[in-house]
Amino acid sequence: MHAGSSFHSQSNYSLFVEKGDLMSRNYRLAVAIPLLGMAVFAHGTTLPLDQSPARPGEWGYRPAMDTTCAVNPPSFVWRPQKGRTWHLQCSSDPLFQKLTWEIVGLDLNCHCPPMTFKPGTYFWRYRGKDARGGVSAWSKTRSFSIATDTPTMPMPPRSELLSRIPARHPRLFLRPEKLPELRRLAQTDLKKQYEGLLKSCERLLKDPPDTTEPPLYPDGTIRGSDPWREIWWGNRRYTQTVLGGAATLGFTRLVGGPERYGLEAKRLLLECAKWDPRGSTGYRYNDEAGMPYNYYFSRTYTFVHDLLNESERDICRTVMKVRGEEMYRHLCPKHIWQPYGSHANRAWHFLGEVAIAFHDEIEGADDWLWFAMNVFYNVYPVWSDADGGWHEGASYWDSYQKRFTWWADVMREAMGVNAFDKPYYSQAGYYAMYLLPPGKVGGGFGDLTARRRAEQTSELISTFAAQAQNPHWQWYVDQMGGAVEAGGYTGFIRGALPKVTPGEPGTLPTSRLFSGIGQAFLNTQITDAGESVQVVFKSSPFGTQSHGYEANNSFLLWAYGKRLLIRSGYRDSYGSDHHRNWMWSTRSVNNITVNGVGQGRRTSAARGKITAFKTTPTIDVVTGEAASAYEDPLTRFTRSLLFIKPNLLIVYDRLAAPKPSTYEYWLHALNEMDVLGENRVRVQVDDVRCDIQFLTPEHLTFTQTDQYDPNPRPRIKLREWHLTAATTSKRQQMEFVTAYRISRGGHAFKPVSLERQPGGYVLQAELEDGSVTALLPIDDQDSVQFGPDATTGQILIRRSFTDQPEDILVGRGS
Repeated sequence: MHAGSSFHSQSNYSLFVEKGDLMSRNYRLAVAIPLLGMAVFAHGTTLPLDQSPARPGEWGYRPAMDTTCAVNPPSFVWRPQKGRTWHLQCSSDPLFQKLTWEIVGLDLNCHCPPMTFKPGTYFWRYRGKDARGGVSAWSKTRSFSIATDTPTMPMPPRSELLSRIPARHPRLFLRPEKLPELRRLAQTDLKKQYEGLLKSCERLLKDPPDTTEPPLYPDGTIRGSDPWREIWWGNRRYTQTVLGGAATLGFTRLVGGPERYGLEAKRLLLECAKWDPRGSTGYRYNDEAGMPYNYYFSRTYTFVHDLLNESERDICRTVMKVRGEEMYRHLCPKHIWQPYGSHANRAWHFLGEVAIAFHDEIEGADDWLWFAMNVFYNVYPVWSDADGGWHEGASYWDSYQKRFTWWADVMREAMGVNAFDKPYYSQAGYYAMYLLPPGKVGGGFGDLTARRRAEQTSELISTFAAQAQNPHWQWYVDQMGGAVEAGGYTGFIRGALPKVTPGEPGTLPTSRLFSGIGQAFLNTQITDAGESVQVVFKSSPFGTQSHGYEANNSFLLWAYGKRLLIRSGYRDSYGSDHHRNWMWSTRSVNNITVNGVGQGRRTSAARGKITAFKTTPTIDVVTGEAASAYEDPLTRFTRSLLFIKPNLLIVYDRLAAPKPSTYEYWLHALNEMDVLGENRVRVQVDDVRCDIQFLTPEHLTFTQTDQYDPNPRPRIKLREWHLTAATTSKRQQMEFVTAYRISRGGHAFKPVSLERQPGGYVLQAELEDGSVTALLPIDDQDSVQFGPDATTGQILIRRSFTDQPEDILVGRGS
């Protein structure tokens, strides 16, 4: 029995709705009670139920115990087991005597109800059934709560979603009944976009793409080598050129272009249908070629469907049956419980496009679509929570979210589902605003971000701003030249983006914590990177997995448009010796190794956690804990960043190892750093500089090199500078207190002072507009006193201005 079948199988279910009609979604409570299924369950044998806790890399039981849900209704997810269908119950009663929601016969280990819940506290549990009638015990009961103002996004039942798909073609990006209006717009409001499509089509007709099947890897080709990479990526581009061009031709003909466009699209489609579906462009052989093949082929098919005879349609169906099944078997059900594969996080919605195009034409296509919709409702997006960040970094965020907006367009037209109802999309634009203020170069942590420019986010934020009608995001886009519309037929479908009145972010705090990804962006302002100082800090619950591989408790420093302290390296090829053994290493970032050993590389097990965050107009504080992330786990690595705006950063590190150890403090810069003696270092880029004082420990040994270990492949000429400040004696417990003074134009500051006191340290520094004193306890139980000020276990910061002081207390769990 398919998930959702309860809504059209009256023999097994009785449905009670408290308010309104189920299909209208205007209801508050629904209870589906099995009339026959319960008897079968009651008389079946007992089956084992695997309730082992989620391991690193697994999505986990959702809603987790005692959580407040970000969306109403919640998405339920539990550990899969082969050969099971599932029975889910939810109740406001921990004894489940009165049910709020119940469903049986679920094929997938997830479920999003088709109705909202009243605000309150609820309990949920599940059990499994096998094909012979055996039944497991009920799972552990977990509780969750729904707040009054929680955004709502119920999932329509399977039968309803499928019924919304047009019976006729086209089905992707547009519906048949919308063609007359789109043709009218092509001659009026969207004439500019339409003329751009015509020019693209004429170029394709003048110089048709080659349709020869691209090559396989020659025998002996080493995966990841430059020859392998040339074929791997080359076949992707080749496929995009051929089938992407076919889709453009087919679409343009639909909205008013000449018939010859459609005929050429048909020719290209049928030529590509001759390629081996498990060959050089097969999804499992080369997913970077297989994914664009599958979605561009499906788009072209639906755009030229009326030009194909039944025999030609069968050819296409045969090809996509093989290709679609290959994707489905790779993704389902694994992706629901283990959704952190990078490529899989676009593959699932490309499979959804295939399923819609071939709905009612390929056996199994409806299962593909139901899986894709369950991924969307239950486990997406995976690289953040509702606060809008992205663990893999700004480059992968931009790339993957642009592709996801295609799926948003497809769902809206084919099934009436608005992707932007997801709470994530009410916050997503702030990720770019805080990380990449206008004019900034350097996209923070994550693969391929080091030289990313703020304006590269304009197209995506334009889409987000229009969908969310967010004035701050529109202001952000306007600072970089105004809204940027997607090109091609997606740009035509979206039309001229709805106007959004911009609003300056003057009332917003200048710094922000994205707790879901464990990153804090500390800024003196978010309106102009050329006049701002920014600190980026990471201590992530995602660990170092995937493309967000930098070690926890790392930080980066920008000032006045210059990259001062950087994450180092250059991705010459994914997984290369340099990428794997330098960039994935703790040595490549501004961090600390212990006995030369760093944190686990590219693994979800190497987790960090931001334990405290506070922001005011003049002081930001963030604390992270990363002891367990190390390959040889520590008993403590607490790093606190005290950003005294605008130009003093204090980094306070508390480390404890299982045995006496040495500690190596790593810093990285574009240019050679000046080691000035007395534990002082200077980093300078043009007229912007950072003077660094290692206040404790004393007697560090400094080394510096412009060589990576190992270096990238010879074609990469980039070199950056890497400084190590190492302790000279072994200690089981170690504190580093380091002051970073940022200036422009040669401004001089007095040195920062540090005094050791019982229980910790007292730091004092003069500022341009006053002074700052920080009391830094070593342990959570330690007390530190200085004059009238005292604190136990918490960092105390007093900033004195000429007129009044400002005090901040920050503990390990604040």
